[in-house]
Amino acid sequence: MVHLVYCDNAGKRGEKVLDKILSGTKTMIVRGAAGRKIPHSRVFEGERLYFMEKGSGEVTATALVKEVKNFVKLSDEEITKILAENQSKLNLSDKQKVRWHKKCLCFVEFEDVKKISPLAFEHQGNMDDWLILEKIEDVIVGTSIPYNYENSRF
Repeated sequence: MVHLVYCDNAGKRGEKVLDKILSGTKTMIVRGAAGRKIPHSRVFEGERLYFMEKGSGEVTATALVKEVKNFVKLSDEEITKILAENQSKLNLSDKQKVRWHKKCLCFVEFEDVKKISPLAFEHQGNMDDWLILEKIEDVIVGTSIPYNYENSRF
């Protein structure tokens, strides 16, 4: 499987998530919710990530998954501790620390980040901020197929 990750573009002082990834100051992303939610337990070492900035309509970077850590039923203290332990890789703003203070967390560390020629993303319906796909071409203009949530079911 490959994964399409939407990156927030509303960073503090103009620092966008994708810029941090491309510069190497961010080598891990986190997703979280009150309960298990994609990509929790559905992304694995060696799989390929594709990144796009929210609202841009273009997939512009890729990386390989190095390590994945999934957590469930975390206490407030555990959440704070785990986020702090991984801050050097996550490079989260204070606002993002609040956003990702969730009981179920999925940490995805990545390596081998590369900028790619922009691929035009074909948005459909209410897609999430993390898509699990057979291949990236499935959501690219000209080769896309109707997106279903088959790969996103638990």
